[in-house]
Amino acid sequence: MALLAPSILSADFADLGNDIKTTAESGADWIHVDVMDGLFVPSISFGMPVIKSIRKTTDKPFDVHLMINEPIRYIKEFKEAGADILTVHVEACSDTKATLEEIKKAGMRPALSIKPKTPVSEIEEYLPLIDMLLVMSVEPGFGGQKLIPETVDKVRQLRKIIDERGLDVLIEIDGGINLENVVDIVKAGTDVIVAGSAVFGGDVAEKTKAFVSLIK
Repeated sequence: MALLAPSILSADFADLGNDIKTTAESGADWIHVDVMDGLFVPSISFGMPVIKSIRKTTDKPFDVHLMINEPIRYIKEFKEAGADILTVHVEACSDTKATLEEIKKAGMRPALSIKPKTPVSEIEEYLPLIDMLLVMSVEPGFGGQKLIPETVDKVRQLRKIIDERGLDVLIEIDGGINLENVVDIVKAGTDVIVAGSAVFGGDVAEKTKAFVSLIK
């Protein structure tokens, strides 16, 4: 059993509020919001004003994924905008420990993400400080990419480490997840599924319900 966090990066920006409401009402557990600065990743996406404006559309937790350099600079602002879970990249922080501590201090759930080529050893020391670990199964920055198969092995490796240490850390995966591969990905040990174009690329209610039926 896993949670579903549809990524609004693939939603219809002209009708964003309704897309969020539809997926929330159709069984999604969280709303995944990708924030990109054009520096850590090539693309630019949502910022605090957009998050604040869509916060009123649902009471589902906002799972905010920061693909930005030195996110410690903006933690207070993301809390005020309505983030519930705040994910930062180990590759983007000069002081990862301090960043995670600031997120928790601000009243949000701290989470950490790693890119496909980043080894698990880079984040092991931070596992006791986080509520969730986001495994990127594509190179971050663009939607609609195909899943990199090796990243599912990384999920299995992390599941083993987390369970052996008795840690209460969720594993989330993001990138290339669809109705054809999601069951195997959940079986690998994933707790939270992020899906973008596979949810919003068609009938949003129907696609959301299809994911929910497979992962619950």
